[in-house]
Amino acid sequence: MSYCVHCGVELDATASFCPLCHTPVLDPAQPVDTVGPKYFPTQRGEVPPVAKQELALLITSMLASVAVCCGILNVFLRPNEGWSLYVIGAAAMLWLWLVPPLLARGMHLLLRLLVDILAVALYVYLIALNLNGRTWFLGLAAPIILWGGAVLLLLGLVLRVYRRSLLSTLTILLGSIGVFLLGVEFFVDRWLYHMWDPSWSLVVLTVCLGLVIPLIVIRRVPSLREEVRRRFHL
Repeated sequence: MSYCVHCGVELDATASFCPLCHTPVLDPAQPVDTVGPKYFPTQRGEVPPVAKQELALLITSMLASVAVCCGILNVFLRPNEGWSLYVIGAAAMLWLWLVPPLLARGMHLLLRLLVDILAVALYVYLIALNLNGRTWFLGLAAPIILWGGAVLLLLGLVLRVYRRSLLSTLTILLGSIGVFLLGVEFFVDRWLYHMWDPSWSLVVLTVCLGLVIPLIVIRRVPSLREEVRRRFHL
């Protein structure tokens, strides 16, 4: 057993230099073992990444098998109830969320958001078909889904500009939540009462604004911004 004369780390018999400080090993009483296997690997190895096509095929096969099995079970168990539509719709929605972005990493934000909205709309439409509720889908669910997609699109475009600031991201996210819920109450009131009488959404929007204003002040004042980053390790 020998040790490095510079840093004192324990050396293997096959080491010709210190693995820590790279000091040459010169020990006349114990020459370097050039025959035995090296203690450390001599070649750098990396785990090969999984091919995107193979991963997409795996996800597709898993979701398809779940959908097909539930569809077959629905035929033999309670065939008058279309409960398998919920599972099939969820599988289709997950496939649209996962596989196209995986195969097309450079997909444009607008196209990716359009695919996500269509996936959610398809799932909700299958639920409406099972419940004989095409009317509420067209009059209530579809407008809310489109409104959520518009808010997400605006959120994504704005976050591209402020993506390096966590405070800016949190500020924009809170404001978007308040605006989205305000629109949700608008569509619900128009569907149920044919008029808009905002109540709970204004409370949520007020709370969001109450949180957004201090965040804006903190971001604008450098001393406060640095103090928050130091306190919360941002």
